Amino acid sequence: MKKSTFISSLALVCIMLLSTNINAQKFAKLDKSPMDATAFPSSNKVSEKLIKVFYSRPQLKGRELSKLAPNDRVWRTGANEAPTIILYKDLKIAGKAVKAGQYSLFTIPGDKSWTVILSKDINVWGAYSYNEAHDAVRVQADVSSASESIEAFSIAFDDNSTMFLAWDKTRVAVPFTE
Repeated sequence: MKKSTFISSLALVCIMLLSTNINAQKFAKLDKSPMDATAFPSSNKVSEKLIKVFYSRPQLKGRELSKLAPNDRVWRTGANEAPTIILYKDLKIAGKAVKAGQYSLFTIPGDKSWTVILSKDINVWGAYSYNEAHDAVRVQADVSSASESIEAFSIAFDDNSTMFLAWDKTRVAVPFTE
C-alpha cells in the first residue's frame, strides 16, 4: 500500500512540474510588421494557385518611404525576412522566363521604375546577404503614383496576374504571364 501511495505521489509531482514548465513558456509579443500572404488567382474559390507570396508588412508611422526603401539600394521588399514567392509552374515575369520554384523577392526602388529580383537564395533575413550572382531573374517594373496613401506595405494581384507593390502613394506593377 505504501509503495502505491509513493508512486501516485511521484506521478502527481511529475504532472505538476510538467504543467509548470508549460505555463512558464515565454511567447513573443505581436510583431509590429505582421506577415501576410497573397496569391494568384486571388479568389478563395480557386485552390490551384499559380503564384503565392509570403511577406511582412512594415508601416510608415509618419516616416518617409524614401528613408525606409531608399532609391538605388537593394530592399528586402517588406520587413523582417525577404518575401518568399512561389511559382507553381514556369511563368514569365515582365516577359522573362522563370522556372517554377521558390524564390526570395528583392527590389531596387527608383523614381520611374523599380528593379524586381527573384533570387535563388531562400530563407534570407533582410537584404544583408543579398548576392546578385544568385539572381534567377531581374526585370524592370513601372512606377506610378496614386492619390491614396497606403500605411502598411501591401502586395496584391489583379485579375490579369499583375502583381502590385503598394506603399504610401507609390505603386509598382509587375506583370506575370504563362
